[in-house]
Amino acid sequence: MKPVRLAVAEADWIGALLALLLTLFIALPLLVVGTWAFSEVWRYPSVIPQQFGLRYWSLTLSRTDVWEALFLSLRLATTVTILSAVICLPAAYAFARMKFPGRNVLFLSFLASHAFPKFGLLVAIAGIFLQIGLISTFWGVVLIQLVGTLMLMIWIPVAAFQNVDRRMEEAARDAGAAPLRVFWSITLPQAAPTIVAAVLLTFVGTFYETEGAWLIGAPEIRTMPVLMVTFINNQIVVQYGAVLSVMLWVPSFMALMFARRVVGTGTFAKGLGA
Repeated sequence: MKPVRLAVAEADWIGALLALLLTLFIALPLLVVGTWAFSEVWRYPSVIPQQFGLRYWSLTLSRTDVWEALFLSLRLATTVTILSAVICLPAAYAFARMKFPGRNVLFLSFLASHAFPKFGLLVAIAGIFLQIGLISTFWGVVLIQLVGTLMLMIWIPVAAFQNVDRRMEEAARDAGAAPLRVFWSITLPQAAPTIVAAVLLTFVGTFYETEGAWLIGAPEIRTMPVLMVTFINNQIVVQYGAVLSVMLWVPSFMALMFARRVVGTGTFAKGLGA
């Protein structure tokens, strides 16, 4: 028994060490960027900034291009999320509750965009958009970002509709409730928290999407992430990009924590049930 216990203890230590290294690998860059956002003077070889302050916050927030990018990102994310919900939620209900020819193949086709290298797919779509005049347009970016929402807005709601208690629906129908009344009063309230989480994740993912917005929207369409990358690539004051990064982190972190509480860990693992 002792060798087994030693092996288990050793495996636990290795797992803890790997988790610590992974945490440091993820957290350290975030810590550096967060420190840059609140530093006014930070020169090599000093490990910590020589002067902290909020001067670059006021300078960043006073730029008109920052506010234009913010409002544009909100418009894009709202438009894409609404369109995705209108298209995907009825499809998710059909996949979860109905039997029809080609159901599994069609379900997987909605997720096929995530099975290929994303940038290569974007380049191919950009070639099509160039021919039909959608490059550097608002609706061109909407369409390219809509493709990226299909996985969340199909996969998670399918699991939500499958997890609804069928016995409550049957009891309502036995009591004389019409199918639409059963859906609004029984099915939707049970599935709604998970659907709300999917919608929230879709909004957040669209708000922070960069590759499609840059490839399809440039140079006319500049979202917050694209503007942040521009600041960094053009070697504009580092603090500008750091401030934008922190501004982007806070709402996304809150949204992801909410979604994590609502969406069970098994939701993403579920496929099409019977």
